[in-house]
Amino acid sequence: MTHHHHLLSPLSLRGQTLRNRIVFGAHTNNMADQGIPGPRMGKYLLERALGGAAMIVVEPVPVHRTGVLTRGNLLHSSDAIIKPFQTITDEVKAAGAVICQQLYHIGAHGDSDLSFAPHWSPSGHVSYHDSDGSHRMTVAEIEELIEAHIVAAIRCKKSGFQGVEVWAAYHSLLDQFWTPWSNTRDDAWGGSLENRTRFSRRIIEGIRRTCGEDFIIGLAISWSDSQKVLLSLEQLSEIVALHDATGHVDYITCGHGGYLDFERLMPTFLFGEKLTAPVTEVLKGIVKHAVVTSEAHVRTPENAESIIASGQADLVSIVRGQIADPHLARKTTEGRAQDVRGCISCNQMCWGRRSRDYWISCLINPSVGREWEWGGDRFTKSLTPRSVLVVGAGPAGLEAARVAAERGHSVEIVEALPKIGGQFRLAGEQPRRAQILDLLDWYERQFTNLAVTLRLNTFLDIDEIAAHPADTIVLATGSLPDDQARQRWAPDLGPLPGRDLGGVWSAEAAMRREARLGDHVVVYDEGGNWRGVGTAWTLAERGHHVTLVTPDPYVGREITRTSADAPARQRLARLGVKMLTEHCLTRWHGNGITLRSLLTGAEETLPASGLIMATTNMAFDPWPEAFAGKATHRIGDCVAPRQAPYAFHEGRKLALTL
Repeated sequence: MTHHHHLLSPLSLRGQTLRNRIVFGAHTNNMADQGIPGPRMGKYLLERALGGAAMIVVEPVPVHRTGVLTRGNLLHSSDAIIKPFQTITDEVKAAGAVICQQLYHIGAHGDSDLSFAPHWSPSGHVSYHDSDGSHRMTVAEIEELIEAHIVAAIRCKKSGFQGVEVWAAYHSLLDQFWTPWSNTRDDAWGGSLENRTRFSRRIIEGIRRTCGEDFIIGLAISWSDSQKVLLSLEQLSEIVALHDATGHVDYITCGHGGYLDFERLMPTFLFGEKLTAPVTEVLKGIVKHAVVTSEAHVRTPENAESIIASGQADLVSIVRGQIADPHLARKTTEGRAQDVRGCISCNQMCWGRRSRDYWISCLINPSVGREWEWGGDRFTKSLTPRSVLVVGAGPAGLEAARVAAERGHSVEIVEALPKIGGQFRLAGEQPRRAQILDLLDWYERQFTNLAVTLRLNTFLDIDEIAAHPADTIVLATGSLPDDQARQRWAPDLGPLPGRDLGGVWSAEAAMRREARLGDHVVVYDEGGNWRGVGTAWTLAERGHHVTLVTPDPYVGREITRTSADAPARQRLARLGVKMLTEHCLTRWHGNGITLRSLLTGAEETLPASGLIMATTNMAFDPWPEAFAGKATHRIGDCVAPRQAPYAFHEGRKLALTL
């Protein structure tokens, strides 16, 4: 029995019936191959349609050569994408979802490395994507881009899409025309509200005229109060009302943040949930024709139900939630919302991979982007069921055990600690990261459902593993801190001098409260990730005076790709954490640490009662290469210490082969 009645109610849109209120909204999955949509993109989208999403809005296609932003972008201005997309749209529609495509142009915020073209904008302002300026469009060029949007929409219709979403969010080209700060034109395209919206209205009118009355047209907008120059809610509401009055716009989808405050655009766990619900509630009171979609951190079915039930929006866009679990909508429909694998809002493999211009994936769902290879997020039963023993209940072991059980194997998983999760659990105990603990609870529920035997507080020695009745052994014993306290950026130093004086601890020991630290703690963060940053944050909240030292040029370098580094530094600063960059350690004195500048070579000594080393771990693998008569496999950190996504990946990949 479901408790999500409002969320699961149907809705009509231009003659199309949406089976529920859940949208898999537009985002750059970067999966095109030389600009052509292929199996990687197609099966990725199909999996969400099979998973019950009502409407899928496909990765934006740039409408013009000056709008190319990623190497995985779809081809602009080319009919070559039509036939490949017909295959994809046919499959998605057959699976019960409505499918549209987003049309976009980023205006001033282009990327010259990828477009090799000038950035076209209303007034020639600076780019917030790279360090370039932009070209103030002529009237002829404005007309060229209007036509480019319309032609792109026609191409979408020929491709089998049932509509398009015109992108005016995040201070994109259309938003740049709307915003007085970025539109300083004094002709018919600037100044008054009528003039500033002429560009977007002409585009939408042209699409309606050429694509017909049965074609869905959406309008994507966003809101942020981070900068005074951005549109206020009152201004944005006036613009929405003007477009709604035309009767051409069928839905408005509202996101959060933009190019001027990128950390809000794909908000991590550092932000609250349901970020745009108050805004969409205002818009709901304004529109007369369009329905309203709320997006930005609508992470769970519970979030979504509350937004729809309270009248704050008509639809919800759940993107990362359906990346993490493509069957979120189906499970909710079946009354199994508790079985939804919840997104942990880390951005590490979705936006984190996209920011490095790879196709996206997911830390906790390694099938993302591999649906065409792995058969989606669904599992076929093995023809030869086995008895499987998994040693270690960190990410690799958990996923291997779960998927092996899904495939019909008899699975036992043993863990030496009293709780599952290993080092990943410690990450979940850092501030604001309890979504990780929710995920670990999910694994335990899945183990119960799948009849997996879980044994905690159990350390098996070599003889016990050899004598175990299982015919398949999976070693997922993880890694341990380097007790020599060696540093990557001081390779000549070797083991840290003075470490034997006591007071030198690992990040894991600090998180487990095993470390006796005293008042003044130095955290040496060589990874530039949450292991160091999150530990420093935790210790500061516990009342320690913390100095964070890193060899990197700034704190949180590795989490830049997730857009979380600046908010993290802000929180550290507010807690009084001192941050010292481009330094390594040369000696621990028992009551202080000597540092060396990587820029000048100068040394200084800081008083400290404890030292935390957040450096690279060492693999923990004390077992023989194989156990006689048993298939033996190694996965995760016991092979080589790495970050969590690769452990989840190896766990699933192995289980799919058993």
